[in-house]
Amino acid sequence: MKLSVIMPVYNREQFVGLALRSLLRQREDIDLDIIVIDDGSTDGSAAVVRSLIDEAPCIRLFQQINGGVTKARNAGLKQLLPQTHLVSFLDSDDISPTGRFKADLACFGENPGLDLTYSRMTLVDKIDGETLEPAADSHSITVRGIHLSAGIFARNLIERTGGFDEDFKQAEDTDYLLRIFESQTKYVMPDTVALYYRRHPGNMTKEADVPFREFMRALHKSMKRRKADPNLRRVEGIFDFKDLAQWRFL
Repeated sequence: MKLSVIMPVYNREQFVGLALRSLLRQREDIDLDIIVIDDGSTDGSAAVVRSLIDEAPCIRLFQQINGGVTKARNAGLKQLLPQTHLVSFLDSDDISPTGRFKADLACFGENPGLDLTYSRMTLVDKIDGETLEPAADSHSITVRGIHLSAGIFARNLIERTGGFDEDFKQAEDTDYLLRIFESQTKYVMPDTVALYYRRHPGNMTKEADVPFREFMRALHKSMKRRKADPNLRRVEGIFDFKDLAQWRFL
C-alpha cells in the first residue's frame, strides 16, 4: 500500500534534511513516496533535498515560483502517483517519529472503508539531531491539535474533499481539516504521536495578527457551511482544546 507524503519547503535549509530523514527511516514500514514542493526557496533547501535523492529515490523534488504554502500543498496533490492509496503531510521543519506510519496503517487494515486516522502531536522546542527525538532539555506537550501531519488520509477522501482553498494565505490546513471532519468521514483517533512539531522563531505565529485572523476566518466559514447544510457535523470532541482558536497561539 503506497503512502505519499507531501512536504512544502520554503527556506528551511536548516531543518528539511532532518525532516526527510525522519521519513526515510520508516521505509521498511510502508511503500513510501515523498513529494517535496520547493516553493521558490532562496537558500540551500533544494540542494539539501537533492543530496538525499541519490540514496532515496522515493524522494521527488518539484520547484515552483513562490506562491505560498497553500499553492504548494495543492501542487503536491497534483503529483500523487496513480498507485498512491494513502496521503499524509509533513512540514519541512517537523519530525515524523519512528513507527508513526506502522502504528496508524494497522487501523486501515482493521477498519474496512476507513477514510482517516488522526493522531496526536508533541510540541517541542528542541530536537536531538542524532536520534531525531525531543532533546533531553526540551519543553514539550502532547495534544490532539489541529495539524495536517496528524492525519493519514485515504486517497478517495482527498479526492472527495478537493484541494486547499487558495483564498487562504495561512490557516489553509485548518480550513481543510474542518471541511473533512464536517463531512461524513469515517475516522479513528489513535493515541500514537504523529509528529514532533518544532517551535522556533520562524514558525511561532502567536505574535502575528494575520495568522490569527485567517484562523478565525476558517472557523467562521465552517459555521456558515454548517448553517447552510444541516447534514454537516459540528466539529466537537476531536481536538483537545474546547476553543479551537486557543491552542495555536499559546
